[in-house]
Amino acid sequence: MRSKQLTSLAASALFTISIFTTNAQQLKLPAPSPLQTLDQSFALSNIKIEYSRPSAKGRVIFGDLVPFGKTWRTGANTATKITFGEDVKIEGSPLVAGTYALYTIPNKDSWEIMFYNDLKLGGNVADYKAANEVLRVKVKPTAYANKVETLTINVSDITSNSGNIELLWENTRVAFSVVSDIDTKVMKNIETSLATDARPYFQAAGYYYDNNKDLNTALGWVNKAIEQNPKAFYMVHLKAKIQLKLKDYKGAVASAEQSIVLAKEAKNDDYVAMNQKLIAEAQKGK
Repeated sequence: MRSKQLTSLAASALFTISIFTTNAQQLKLPAPSPLQTLDQSFALSNIKIEYSRPSAKGRVIFGDLVPFGKTWRTGANTATKITFGEDVKIEGSPLVAGTYALYTIPNKDSWEIMFYNDLKLGGNVADYKAANEVLRVKVKPTAYANKVETLTINVSDITSNSGNIELLWENTRVAFSVVSDIDTKVMKNIETSLATDARPYFQAAGYYYDNNKDLNTALGWVNKAIEQNPKAFYMVHLKAKIQLKLKDYKGAVASAEQSIVLAKEAKNDDYVAMNQKLIAEAQKGK
């Protein structure tokens, strides 16, 4: 009889443990350092950043929670990973396309930024091996006026071939430059496209204008684009901008006025305002 009671108690205990385990598995709580994935179009490809975001929670961060002079995973949980879709230069130093773990060594007056090819090291920085380091650069931190509660990494100041990757936490901002040498590729693409297809005239003219290339060539291309799209107010506006940069102020005013008429027909107030501003600027340069 006693044996049966013990068996029954054991079964009951196992059932209780099973229920507790099942409930525990079903319990979902907010992550203390939530995962963030940033996928930013950049140059001719993308920059992707994957990292976990710890919060300050009233703590002093740099020099305390994150000590000065020691290697930091630059986030929480697993390694912070950054992927470049094409070859780039980091602070002027070359880095081939690929995925890297991002480690840093914070200091009061300078930071070291390291790109590491072992993506499994995570926070186990005691095992950090210099042999796995692909690139190391130094940058200066700056004070950030607004307190940032949660670690933030983003891509800022983006142009056609450059940008800054910045880290913000507490009252500290750390940024490093990223540049992609896409000009040769783009120029070849333009040459190939224009030899086979009439459509990219506007895009080619815009690239030449934005990157201070031969503006007379850009003007010829935008004229061809307008011939094919006579109602395209935005193309006429680009022509006005090119003429203004060429210091053809009279021509710039005439093109901007034409763009205003077309923009009003299209009920696009933004381009009306942009053309009015361009006319005012051109009139100053008479």
